[in-house]
Amino acid sequence: MEIPAINLKAIVLVHWLLTIWGCMAWLPTSFAWGNFSVLAVGVWAIAQRDSIDAVLMFLMGMVVTILTDIIHFGIYYPLNDLSADRGRDVFRFSAGMAILSLLLKPVSCFFVYQMYRERGGDYNVNFGFPSVSRSRDDYQSIDQQDEPSGPANPFNQAQDSKPGVRTY
Repeated sequence: MEIPAINLKAIVLVHWLLTIWGCMAWLPTSFAWGNFSVLAVGVWAIAQRDSIDAVLMFLMGMVVTILTDIIHFGIYYPLNDLSADRGRDVFRFSAGMAILSLLLKPVSCFFVYQMYRERGGDYNVNFGFPSVSRSRDDYQSIDQQDEPSGPANPFNQAQDSKPGVRTY
């Protein structure tokens, strides 16, 4: 089963839009600063296509914002709805988009991790899923060198000729 290729630009764009909509009514500025900072690192990862560090920092930032989003929702989610109908609708839309962003983040982290591996990252995490492993059977060991077919002749002398007498 092949994993579909998801563009990093699409991930950043979707989370940017959901963060904008999530900040409309009730979340504090710390939610916006945290998420937009991570999205800025995502823009850096888009700009430098060969950077392993940019993708790894974006991945770690996404993982951290999963935790901070849960904390923000737990602390700032109001127990009673806003009194006006229009305010209640804006709150429900904003809360829905923020929760949707939170639900999409683990999926986005999975795709960003795949991009990290494609760029050459070697941080192996094994969750028990089957994965493609690099076989080292094709490599020749340094310890087992092939013997040359004939004796080595470092002085380019003919094999049949006798060495001359050396005087010291």
